[in-house]
Amino acid sequence: MNRAAQPVRYPNAGDRAVMTRRAWWLVLLNLFIPGSAQVLAGNRRLGRFGLGATLTLWTLVVVAAALFFFWRTAILWLGTNVWVLSIVQVGLVFYAVLWVILTIDAIRLARLVRAAPSARPAVAGLAIVGLVAVAGVAGYGALITGSARDAISGIFGDGQLAEPVDGRYNILLLGGDAGPDRLGLRPDSITVVSVDAETGATTMIGIPRNLQDAPFAEGSPLWNEFPDGYDCGDDCLVSYLYTHGEEHPELYPDEVAAGKDPGVEAMMDAAEGVTGLVIQYYVLIDMQGFASMVDALGGVDIDVKERLALGANAFPDGTPADPIGYIEAGQQHMDGATALWYARSRYQTTDYDRMRRQREVQEAIAQQFEPANVITKFQGVAAAGQQVVHTDIPSGMLARFGDLALKTREHPITDVELVPPLVEVDDPHYDAIHQAVADATAPVEAKQ
Repeated sequence: MNRAAQPVRYPNAGDRAVMTRRAWWLVLLNLFIPGSAQVLAGNRRLGRFGLGATLTLWTLVVVAAALFFFWRTAILWLGTNVWVLSIVQVGLVFYAVLWVILTIDAIRLARLVRAAPSARPAVAGLAIVGLVAVAGVAGYGALITGSARDAISGIFGDGQLAEPVDGRYNILLLGGDAGPDRLGLRPDSITVVSVDAETGATTMIGIPRNLQDAPFAEGSPLWNEFPDGYDCGDDCLVSYLYTHGEEHPELYPDEVAAGKDPGVEAMMDAAEGVTGLVIQYYVLIDMQGFASMVDALGGVDIDVKERLALGANAFPDGTPADPIGYIEAGQQHMDGATALWYARSRYQTTDYDRMRRQREVQEAIAQQFEPANVITKFQGVAAAGQQVVHTDIPSGMLARFGDLALKTREHPITDVELVPPLVEVDDPHYDAIHQAVADATAPVEAKQ
């Protein structure tokens, strides 16, 4: 064996200049091509294993990038599949451990005691910084991946995949309010989100909680009880149907047997009757836990149109109440508690004002739900999501909805608020409402 032909493996240990250059090369090679330092100067079997793992990772990254740009639905499916996420988490832990082993071995192979004294701290520092950066990123990635897997399995189920109806997906979005002054939960925020299944163009239809005489389709269990619309006596508000469903689970025996919420089923039937759309899924946001989601995101920025008094108009016994505080007009950065007050305050305000403010909060959160913001706070967001969000959307639909969400950003959102003067909530004309919804959800080319 000609050792002179292999100066990296068999260097002149007495030449500090040679040993210093060698140390730099080994540390840099380990940083950029893990495994190469061992192939050149150490255990070749370990080096070949490290190189193979490195090349495999690079290949996977290139494939993932290609899928993202050319077959986005596939990468979204992989990124929302619980089993794939579990494999990715194990893989990231494996790479973190491997990089620690290879870096420590590279430092040993560098033989810093033979390098120039002035270079030793810099070489060692580079090796340690590289170790922390690379292994730390892999470790954090494994943590994030585990949180994502737990969030997906905790929030989304294994239900049936729905096909679009008339080219659209229609999802009922409920903001559930189960405050201490209420018997059970009442959805104060009721919105139907209708998305074009091809273009992602989205229409949001706001249903006021005090809308009366909600109709039902003939196939609904509530149609038998209320064939002429929801009439329970005085002030039969649409939001009361949640409690009605909870009190009469026998109306939805199959859904209850499948673990579904009869109150939500009643609200879905009402939303279908009100809008004339077929509702495939629902999302219920617990407003009591909503603040934790906002806090997990680091707060939310909202342009407050006018000074808002916080509180209720009266105490439970009917005694008039004074406001407990104010949110000033202008651009405000709100924590979770403040954002919740902004969305819910009733002091000298109307339900329609509250609907507008709730929509402002929803849109502000959507704007700040950017990847860079979410990734840095992902654990908190994922944990809050499991506490706040309840839905029957199956995990198998996440890739499709994720793809549509990206397309939605390319179009302005159409808002339809079923409030005066468009709709008289105590005497609504549902034929006119159905026509307004149909016009708002018509394909873009049909509107032109």
